[in-house]
Amino acid sequence: MKLTLIPPNTKLESNGEGAPLDISSSATRTFLCFLTVTDQIEQESLDVCIYGSPDGQAWTPKPLLKLPQQFYRGQTKMVLDLSFRPKIKFIRGSWELNRWGRGAPLPMFVVGLELTEVPAMSRETPSKAASVAAR
Repeated sequence: MKLTLIPPNTKLESNGEGAPLDISSSATRTFLCFLTVTDQIEQESLDVCIYGSPDGQAWTPKPLLKLPQQFYRGQTKMVLDLSFRPKIKFIRGSWELNRWGRGAPLPMFVVGLELTEVPAMSRETPSKAASVAAR
């Protein structure tokens, strides 16, 4: 399962939130999150969080995951594990921009936030896996 909470190369100039995405069909409920910043201006910061909901309407008061604050271009990876939160059926991204200093008064980041479901781990014992590898 692949999810896009913020489409790649999205230009952000104000605080906002993405559309709710249904994760109820996820087998593992564990996702590797990739936040990619491809452009930005100086003297600004970006905070990205992921919130959850049982119905797509009422959202968790605190984020399920808060990614590290961003100032520069690059990629950040984190794991979102919802395996112990079975009531969460929807997730959405939320972002806050901050700008300080001189120059353009509006912050600007070009970003994308994509999630890839982590597959279930194999339940083979080490000796069984070794015998399969030897064949």
